[in-house]
Amino acid sequence: MEFNEWIDIGYLIAAALFIFGLKKLGHPRTAPRGNQLGALGMLVAVITTILDMELADDPANWTLIIAGLVIGSLIGYWMAAKVEMTGMPELVALFNGFGGAASALVALSESWRYIEGANLPSGLELTVTVVAAGLSALVGWMTLTGSLLAMFKLKGGIEVFGKWIKTPTWGPRWLNVVKVVLMITAFGLIYYNIDNPTDQNVIFALIAISSILGILLVLPIGGADMPVVVSLLNSLSGIAAAFTGFIIGNSVLIVAGSLVGASGLILTFIMCKAMNRTLPDVLFKSFGGGGEKASLTRTKVGSDADEVAMMLDGAQKVIIVPGYGMAVSQCQHQVKEFADLISEKYDTEVSYAIHPVAGRMPGHMNVLLAEANVPYEQLIEMDEINSEFPDCDVAIVIGANDTTNPAARTGEGPLAGMPIIDADQARTVVIIKRSLSVGYAGVDNDLFYMDKTMMMFGDGKKMMTALNNAVKES
Repeated sequence: MEFNEWIDIGYLIAAALFIFGLKKLGHPRTAPRGNQLGALGMLVAVITTILDMELADDPANWTLIIAGLVIGSLIGYWMAAKVEMTGMPELVALFNGFGGAASALVALSESWRYIEGANLPSGLELTVTVVAAGLSALVGWMTLTGSLLAMFKLKGGIEVFGKWIKTPTWGPRWLNVVKVVLMITAFGLIYYNIDNPTDQNVIFALIAISSILGILLVLPIGGADMPVVVSLLNSLSGIAAAFTGFIIGNSVLIVAGSLVGASGLILTFIMCKAMNRTLPDVLFKSFGGGGEKASLTRTKVGSDADEVAMMLDGAQKVIIVPGYGMAVSQCQHQVKEFADLISEKYDTEVSYAIHPVAGRMPGHMNVLLAEANVPYEQLIEMDEINSEFPDCDVAIVIGANDTTNPAARTGEGPLAGMPIIDADQARTVVIIKRSLSVGYAGVDNDLFYMDKTMMMFGDGKKMMTALNNAVKES
């Protein structure tokens, strides 16, 4: 068998590993193995690509390649090991940006070779290469700047010289016109570049427009729509990689990029469906943090842990509803301990209601609870568990707001039509939250003020620890 045939087999194995890895990412139980298969596929692809380059006689190139692999691996390991689970959405957004930047830099490198007159193709090959390079630059730089802004939005702001600056959410209607004009201009530059592939001003202009466009696309989007944004940016990073594969003629990059782009786009539409919104609405309408927030005119007397523990005595069915507040306070282990306590002491049936957009990225709650060794069979999606709330004795809501807000059923306001967890249908509701403040959508939550609702005001970890102690002593 010839050397080139072994290269094709290597790429085929890498593509198969990507596909199998992506399949296993669909369930929390198999997700770790899916990550391992994906990483193995990338290792096979990298090794195969290096062998395909036939650099054995050039030690200088081998030095650069090995140095890049080692440095990149160390940085990736350090970032993954250091980040808390609560910071995982920010890390995912940052990695999306890095993926887009890598593709954009490869496109820039190839374009620069044409500017210098090296290996300039002709005819259809020139057209395909220039268009692919332009689209890779457009999507790549747009993904980079959009992902960086999304990361700071998820983080809540940026620290500059010791001063915390909140990330703005701003999107007047006329900004949509600017986005459309910039997009048309970018496509116009790509078309112009077909006949003028050596014009470096076109490349710089395309980079600038793409970078601005990425910021403007994410700027109007508030926290409530962040799961959709993260999914979309992930898809765009894959699309940029696929375009880059066409530029350099690398089949595995085309396959991998297409897989990431398609799966990210599917997940984006799933997130949109979960919020009863369309993708154009997310991209072109300011929502979830951009409007006026409701003024709090009502009060609610808080309950202590002993009161809640007494009420739990005799409860046959308890449903726990986790939200981002649980992630912020990192109380998933205390929540697991609570579930074990009442299951053993009161013989209570415990399950978890998972809203698709709870947290800051798709599957955020599943990952946190899996880290605390919560059994997978207890994690039940919203559509399946909502019918169980009328028979539920107690619903424990931990740091969730918009995803349990009955205002979504009224058909008015920014939450109109968004599917929610039907926690208000339970016989008793216990809400652990720092205050009565509104969620990212800026809408007051009537659930807080119902007669059957008990509010435990405070940090999630402290409140869950106090509740666990009260249950033990009761």
